[in-house]
Amino acid sequence: QVQLVESGGGLVEPGGSLRLSCAASGNIFTIYNMAWFRQAPGKQREWVATMFTSGGSTHYADSVKGRFTISTEIAKNTVFLQMNSLKPEDTAVYYCNIFASSVDYWGQGTQVTVSS
Repeated sequence: QVQLVESGGGLVEPGGSLRLSCAASGNIFTIYNMAWFRQAPGKQREWVATMFTSGGSTHYADSVKGRFTISTEIAKNTVFLQMNSLKPEDTAVYYCNIFASSVDYWGQGTQVTVSS
């Protein structure tokens, strides 16, 4: 059984920062990539960022490029998302995703609200 537990969401003013964390536990063997997605009210879930464990390359959606940074602590099966210069349009439930041993695992989501 694999579990992903996210933390770090909350309410922040425009221009502020938040750091999301996602810790995976259970029988995880080979992690291929770790990623973040988000879903705003009334919209489909969208991809935000990915880090590939082999080589450490990172990729970002255009909407967050230059503002968000994905990082991992592989030894602890943990992935982070540092979010800076937050905008109201970043408001969403953020989900972490781990692709390991040919299986997609998802966290339960953490709410991020950007509002003054």
